[in-house]
Amino acid sequence: MRITLFRSSLGCVVRVFGPAPASSSKAVTQAVAAHLYCSRKTMHYLTEQRGHLNSTDYRLYFKTPEGRYISPFHDIPLIAESEKENDAPAKKAKTDTEVIYNMVVEVPRWSNAKMEIATKEPLNPIKQDVKKGKLRYVANVFPHKGYIWNYGALPQTWEDPNHKDEETSCCGDNDPIDVCDIGTQVCSSGQVIQVKVLGILAMIDEGEMDWKVVAINVKDPDAKNLNSIEDVRRSRPGHLEATVDWFRKYKVPDGKPENSFGFSGQFQDKDFAIKVINLTHKHWRALVQKKANTEGIICKNITCCESPHVCSTDEADVVVQSAPVSGPANPVSKEVDRWHFV
Repeated sequence: MRITLFRSSLGCVVRVFGPAPASSSKAVTQAVAAHLYCSRKTMHYLTEQRGHLNSTDYRLYFKTPEGRYISPFHDIPLIAESEKENDAPAKKAKTDTEVIYNMVVEVPRWSNAKMEIATKEPLNPIKQDVKKGKLRYVANVFPHKGYIWNYGALPQTWEDPNHKDEETSCCGDNDPIDVCDIGTQVCSSGQVIQVKVLGILAMIDEGEMDWKVVAINVKDPDAKNLNSIEDVRRSRPGHLEATVDWFRKYKVPDGKPENSFGFSGQFQDKDFAIKVINLTHKHWRALVQKKANTEGIICKNITCCESPHVCSTDEADVVVQSAPVSGPANPVSKEVDRWHFV
């Protein structure tokens, strides 16, 4: 049984499926080799649920409208593209002179289930994190309820655990870079939105570098007025302080120490954030090209043209069809709604 949950507009990269005519094979090969990631127009993607929500077997897979399964980690491009108009080539989406990024939403605002891209599984579906055999839920630390933004990741980025940050002397956490969308819309898990970057927070999580990008959905009514971290500070008093407070304390109810921060917990500006994003994209490229130690990451993908991890659509189909069939959601313990005072 397949369930389509929603669609989202995003950019993608292309791979030629099936054999090309002999007369065109050379041209196709040259076009592919010209650049590692071959762009195509923006399209809507689908998600497909497998297993049971609120269980360890739950998975949310991504696919194209044509039914081709993809990895949200590797096959969705970092930089969004605008729709083609009148058969004109697609261009990178911009707000004035700003580059717009794709964000994969893992956790909707106000929810507690710690959903994440499964980096160590084929096709990297979204699943709920598990610790010691139990599903993870973030605690409601007063005065917050669940996650206080739409929380997710930038595709085609990777915080390399072998790269030491100069400021904090900490290495990456082996995940895509995290994003907090501060827009007013409550998104859905698996939704892909286009965001503009406003700044970044250098969180240190159990000794690992865990950057938190602050961004806003470009379709949000406030997006045109929020162009920097200072704009957020001025127009949303207390929001940035609440973000630091949330990240500092969210693991305390689980018996963990408070998280610490680089730069004395001060947000860095948009230009700094973009440099960090570009670096993590560079590390991701090395990852999928097998030029870096994968550290357990599964790089199976459909579209990264020169990656040795590219698989066929048939292989991708097998991955999804081998997952448990979709079924009704499991109940959630009332303990998840408990408020904690720390």
